[in-house]
Amino acid sequence: MKSTAAGESVFRVAFEWDESQGIPGAVVVTNSNRSEFFLKTLTLDGVPGKGTVVFVANSWIYPADNYQYERVFFANDTYLPSKMPAPLIPYRQEELNILRGDGKIGPYKEHDRIYRYDYYNDLGQPDKGSKLVRPVLGGSQELPYPRRGRTGRAPTKTDPNTESRLPLLDLNIYVPRDERFGHLKMSDFLGYSLKAIVEGVLPIIRTYVDTTPKEFDSFQDIMELYEGGLKVANASALAEIKKRVPFELIKSLLPVAGDQVLKLPLPHVIKEDKFAWRTDEEFAREMLAGVNPVMIKRLTNFPAKSTLDPNVYGDHTSKITEAHIKHNMEGLTVQNALKGNRLFILDHHDHFMPFLDKINKLDGNFIYASRTILLLKDDGTLKPLAIELSLPHPDGQQHGAVSKVYTPANTGVESQIWQLAKAYASVNDSAWHQLISHWLNTHAVIESCPSTPPTRSTSANATRRSGRRTPRRWTRSRGSAAGWWISRTGSRT
Repeated sequence: MKSTAAGESVFRVAFEWDESQGIPGAVVVTNSNRSEFFLKTLTLDGVPGKGTVVFVANSWIYPADNYQYERVFFANDTYLPSKMPAPLIPYRQEELNILRGDGKIGPYKEHDRIYRYDYYNDLGQPDKGSKLVRPVLGGSQELPYPRRGRTGRAPTKTDPNTESRLPLLDLNIYVPRDERFGHLKMSDFLGYSLKAIVEGVLPIIRTYVDTTPKEFDSFQDIMELYEGGLKVANASALAEIKKRVPFELIKSLLPVAGDQVLKLPLPHVIKEDKFAWRTDEEFAREMLAGVNPVMIKRLTNFPAKSTLDPNVYGDHTSKITEAHIKHNMEGLTVQNALKGNRLFILDHHDHFMPFLDKINKLDGNFIYASRTILLLKDDGTLKPLAIELSLPHPDGQQHGAVSKVYTPANTGVESQIWQLAKAYASVNDSAWHQLISHWLNTHAVIESCPSTPPTRSTSANATRRSGRRTPRRWTRSRGSAAGWWISRTGSRT
């Protein structure tokens, strides 16, 4: 049959079927080819007493001699455990044992299908000395979490409880084949990876911006990356960088032959005006279009209230008043704006306040807890009205906060202070996203729940066809296969 997409093959087979054979509940697929193929779906049309039965596979099937078991795919039906047809139970149990990796000793191969958690026992390298010994995270009373996907690598020679690590630039970490990036996706991923940035670009930048290591000395130093570029004096070092950056996407950042100037592509926001990033409109746009927009909430009470326990932290009610913002409300009063759902807040005050003392005692660190009030304008965009920056009271946290309110300004010292206030608000938003919204609420939550099993990702992609006899349709990419059916009554066909 005609393929439905590039690289796909669709096969149609007609065979006799009657009700005595029951309704197919599973199919065993055997790959007799020498290479693997990707099976998308199998569809049975015209099954007596059922109609259409769909088997959603979405799985790579390797040659049969790679497996010590049969590849079984189940019909796209849902059962309670007590309602599972008896003939399917042993196949379901065997499939579960396979995915758990019960009895499977690593290292795991590409064709293995093991979805199981493991402790973080690969953080150290004890074979290289005591200074590289690291504790096992997970599985102990002191460090019960988190979890990672099991890889099956061999233990280190020095410590059998520590799993050996891959070489620094080896990205061949075991992931079940059905979950791995495709070649194009992997190329894109590596193209944007830290490997290219850290090993290629940043060392050159730090060579030239070194008055204060790891920092830019001025805005002009940053602009030079886009405008004048950075002269690369060491041609051999440049050649080595190009070897380490194999993709055209990143190569475009590096000098061409004969040109020893490294220049980064100019961000769109400053192509027309290099100071466009400083505007209040861009500040609000980046907040809404950035990585953490769900933190912006509609303001329902004014001034904003705190959820911190007043018995512990004192009064943390916002110090932003109507007097601070009324001149910038486009003719609205605060109450009218509240009723019209026009006032919004990015509130990181309570998030950071309990930790500010500890954070600001760290060398080279200083932040505030911030609140940013925004107005929804008539054109549907947001603009900042005021930013409140707060620190714990010097006499103790039970005395509340010491806060100062900053409002928009376009000239003089006030405009520079307003830019700093926006920067501190952005630092809060970025830090909260990285540590809480992203790491804690996604990675840590999943990795710290060993009761939640790792599962295969599946997506139905079946097409139904009709026929007088029962057609069996295979949709796959590359290779060939043979198969037989397991009916819900226990018979094989």
